[in-house]
Amino acid sequence: MDMQSKSPDKHQDQLVFHLSGRCTGEGLAPIVGLGLRPALLAPYRDLGALRHDFPLVLAARPGAAGFAQTLSDMVDAVLRDVAPRGTEGERLRRQVLQVETEIRRAVDAGAQGLLAELWEAAAERVAARQGTAPDDVMQQVLSLTGGALRADGTLVGCTAEMPARVLTHAWQQAQQAKARRFRTELARLVQQLSDILRAAYSHSQAGRAPQSLRAALGGPHRNQFNFDALSRIVGKGVPRDELPPARRARLVQSLAALEAQRFFALADDEPGPELHGFAFDNCAAAAQAFRERLGELTQLVKALGIAALEVRGAYVESEHDLFFEAFDEHALTADDLARFPDYLVCIPPDRNDAAENASMMEMLSSGLPVKVLVQTGDLLETSSIGTGRFAFGVRSARLATTAMGLGGMFVLQTAAASLYTQRERIAQGLAAAGPALFSVYAAAGPETLTLPPYLAGAVATHSRAFPSFCYDAAAGGDWATRFTLAHNPQPDDDWPLETLEYADDKLQRVREQLHFSFVDFALVDPRNAHHFALVPRARWGAEMLPVADWLALPEAEAAARVPYVLTVDAQDQLQRVIVDARLMQAARRCLLLWRRLQEHGGINDSHAVRALAQERAAQAAQPAAAVVAAPAAPVAAAPEAAVAEAPARSRDEAWIDTARCPSCNECQLINDRMFTYDERKQAYIKDITAGTYRQLVEAAESCQVAIIHPGKPRDPGEPGLEELLARAEPFR
Repeated sequence: MDMQSKSPDKHQDQLVFHLSGRCTGEGLAPIVGLGLRPALLAPYRDLGALRHDFPLVLAARPGAAGFAQTLSDMVDAVLRDVAPRGTEGERLRRQVLQVETEIRRAVDAGAQGLLAELWEAAAERVAARQGTAPDDVMQQVLSLTGGALRADGTLVGCTAEMPARVLTHAWQQAQQAKARRFRTELARLVQQLSDILRAAYSHSQAGRAPQSLRAALGGPHRNQFNFDALSRIVGKGVPRDELPPARRARLVQSLAALEAQRFFALADDEPGPELHGFAFDNCAAAAQAFRERLGELTQLVKALGIAALEVRGAYVESEHDLFFEAFDEHALTADDLARFPDYLVCIPPDRNDAAENASMMEMLSSGLPVKVLVQTGDLLETSSIGTGRFAFGVRSARLATTAMGLGGMFVLQTAAASLYTQRERIAQGLAAAGPALFSVYAAAGPETLTLPPYLAGAVATHSRAFPSFCYDAAAGGDWATRFTLAHNPQPDDDWPLETLEYADDKLQRVREQLHFSFVDFALVDPRNAHHFALVPRARWGAEMLPVADWLALPEAEAAARVPYVLTVDAQDQLQRVIVDARLMQAARRCLLLWRRLQEHGGINDSHAVRALAQERAAQAAQPAAAVVAAPAAPVAAAPEAAVAEAPARSRDEAWIDTARCPSCNECQLINDRMFTYDERKQAYIKDITAGTYRQLVEAAESCQVAIIHPGKPRDPGEPGLEELLARAEPFR
């Protein structure tokens, strides 16, 4: 496809655009209004006609398929069971699949409701288009699928509101299962405590009184007895109270606490007006509610413990009185908290800001039983610092990686389009005993991306702009068991490699291998049109390289080449567009972040590569070492001693409090030559001369735990120092 250029000047305008972002000359054209999209997305123009994971049916009750099923899976299951073989079966299959497609298009257009309602409406529309009587089609289609597809489930499409609805639905089912277990235990303890008190009463003087005996005897025979005489006979020698006063008070107080609890409803369909709520839209309200209820929760846990001992007859006052007298909120364990409802916080996308995120990190690090959903609607926001570089969702990606650094929790990052395939991970996070963070990308709308939300989410994951990963602190003792990148396409590679098929000028089929990169994702955002320029086919040349190949070159070699992506226009004609240096810088940064995640997942681990190289070098040096013994290496001082003897830091010195680093990678994303990791994967300043004072200040501002101290500028001539010093002051 490449056409060699005979004149270097012919392509000078391409190099100028790449370096400056300015279209000059007649050989380039802006892409605004051309409707370009990455060539690999050409088959997905009519997403409604394709069967995929959406819409989802939120199951009213959890089953073998979990808290949700895809409409396509439900239709397939029904057709396997009830569609007859042969011509009649094929005709019915086509009708059912047409109704399914009609539902998918309706949900994409905003329709909401139960599956049964939308199914009937879709069948009527299909019948109207076919010119048949609605009753006939509905009778055939609905009688075929009726029982299975009329399950009471709500349909949801892949929208910005969907992640909160899905997570809330899954959380509610998890809490219902927890409530059923708690109610079973609670009912048993209440019954057994009541039995103890009732038995003690019946054996006491009050229980043998005439009125008590009369109440205990059946109605038809009451008049045949003299209860006063009977009371004198059976009441001889009976103690006033069979239970010691201390035990009776303990039983009565415990029973009252159990019956008055406000954490669980008595039944799933009886929530009760006095119950506590556990769903919030901000972290501060959830944390405050937890603190306000902590005393009540402590008393309930205490009552449960006393009741369990009493019903077994195992309560020993000399041992247990002191323990329960001292029992307070500090005695609560993770297992105690896990018996009660988890707090759910679904942060709206428009409140995903620094203040809310700081409150969230504080709450997660405290270990509260909270499940938090954070949504990101825009991955291609421009940095607010004024440099014009892309942020591409670094703020949101940092939330998930920083949460991993805090330890002791569950973290899942994924796109909304993948929530169904990640349903087992979601259930795993909701079942976790400690806190859990769900970081989800859901495209905000057509003003940011020209793709449908489902396709936008899939493309974000495919391009590494928002990779999927899961970290479960409770899964094991090492990263290999705690962290996984398994839900990403081709996770061992920098970029996924796909096959593009198209017809050339002679209508011959051509197959071409293409990498799908961050630049492809940026292309579908109309705000980034000025970073691209269309190159006519006549001016394609060997100086142009695909983006992935260009990124793989050393910087010196890449400077003489121009990166491009292969696209299609509205008529599906193949086009090349070149990319400017600013967007390529963002692509490099995206790739760096992806490689950091790969290392967490054990892919291309630099420590393993280095150890392997050292081992090979040691094996190669063994013959020489046998002849010439190497001198003994000096013993290094203990790290503790070095820290203890370190002098106080000056305000003018640039440094990092390395021991507190959560390994979030953000400083290295700003400048990986200035900042690097030590053997514990904690950051320090490797070479302060490798960057600018602005980068030091930006790193300090972006650090979630405020451990970067920029000190004083080295270069008094650096532009904007007055502003930078003012921004640096809180961190010096």
